Amino acid sequence: MTGNQYDLIVVGAGPGGYVAAIRAAQLGLNTAIIEEKHLGGVCLNWGCIPTKALLSGADLAYQLKHAGNFGFTLPQIDFDLSQLVKHSRQVSQQLVQGIEHLLKKNGVEVIFGRAKLQAKETLEVIDESGKARTLKAPHIILATGARARTLPGLPVNRTEIWSYREALVPEQLPESLLVVGSGAIGSEFASLYHDLGCEVTLIDVAQQILPTEDAEVAEYMRKQFEQRGMKVITGCSLQNVQVTGGQVQCELHSSQGKQEQVFDRVLSAIGVQPNVEKLGLEQLEVEFKQGFIQVDEYCRTNVVGLYAIGDVAGAPCLAHKASHEAILCVEKIAGLTNLHSLDRTQIPGCIFTHPQVASIGLTEAQAKAQGHHIQTGKFPFHANGKALALKQTAGFVKTVFDKETGELLGAHMVGHEVTEHIQGFAIAKYLEATDESLAQVIFPHPTLSEAMHESVLASLQRAIHI
Repeated sequence: MTGNQYDLIVVGAGPGGYVAAIRAAQLGLNTAIIEEKHLGGVCLNWGCIPTKALLSGADLAYQLKHAGNFGFTLPQIDFDLSQLVKHSRQVSQQLVQGIEHLLKKNGVEVIFGRAKLQAKETLEVIDESGKARTLKAPHIILATGARARTLPGLPVNRTEIWSYREALVPEQLPESLLVVGSGAIGSEFASLYHDLGCEVTLIDVAQQILPTEDAEVAEYMRKQFEQRGMKVITGCSLQNVQVTGGQVQCELHSSQGKQEQVFDRVLSAIGVQPNVEKLGLEQLEVEFKQGFIQVDEYCRTNVVGLYAIGDVAGAPCLAHKASHEAILCVEKIAGLTNLHSLDRTQIPGCIFTHPQVASIGLTEAQAKAQGHHIQTGKFPFHANGKALALKQTAGFVKTVFDKETGELLGAHMVGHEVTEHIQGFAIAKYLEATDESLAQVIFPHPTLSEAMHESVLASLQRAIHI
């Protein structure tokens, strides 16, 4: 097939889209990918990657602040915010160039422009000059992602009131910052700016910060934030926002009453909404669920030949979930067999706060609500030798098992670099390891991962070091 006819067209080149295009090309499908702005999507350009680059600077700032614990006396240290921001942009650019190389290497045609469905199997692409091109394929995957959601009473003006994009490229550090929303994005930015020296207030209308996490984890993280000097207010709404003289006047309404405060900057971090507008979905009568494109277990929409993956297809809005759906969807299109549909309880979540949070599967409350007779295990990092040596004793590992079958229902971790360890529980869960089988695994010493083993042992009332 040549010209404007393809086997598969992918709309959107984020971590779902570009992975889908590469895998399709590997399977012999003549593939094109359409991107309106940047290869890599939000994740590589304005999301997970640049935030982690900034957070690496915040982590270094924390280490420098506590260097005395290891015998170092440091002189006055100067900090150049612009250099840290430059580092984050360079990391993003390097990865974007890598994606460009991979697409070219695999023979995927990259088309820049805005795509719109004209009919089944037909797309129109308009480039930045306004030139239109019609493309056809029996299979079209939508991977258009999501964008920051906004509150009617908190309009982002990109100067005093930020979305995550402005928070990634500040020209200077604000003395005071109000973060609205305590999910992963809000909590990460709150932690980042606090470690860089800002006075941070974190609020949420929910009664629990990190609302998708286990309640015990969320409460622990709240105490950690507060002990480090951050102000956290839950059950709090924001009203009467006024920008005056380069600052933001806010009314905070909570059980503590009404508080009038002034902040240098306000960051709106209340979640995301899918990019479904102007795609021509309505004329094809594509079905939606809670604003997202509704798909089945293999990412198929109700329109034959049309698929959706990643954030646009619903929560959890995570890059690794999008990439997994990409592989699953393309391999189904290519006719591969023995495929397993997506099990959302197998998707790990990582939050790069200080300390970090990582989890997989059911929380304790969810497991009980589903009728499981559970047993839990918990092990604190302050009883772990490696954590003590690192002076990184904050946090714990918590495991949730079905008492009757021994099935690992969920694992929840708070602590130093736990995002690097959650994959151990992800593998165990996928391979259907039980509490007894995990108890027999030999964990190396001295490592932080020993806390994972001790948590399993604790669930069996056999913990050694607590």
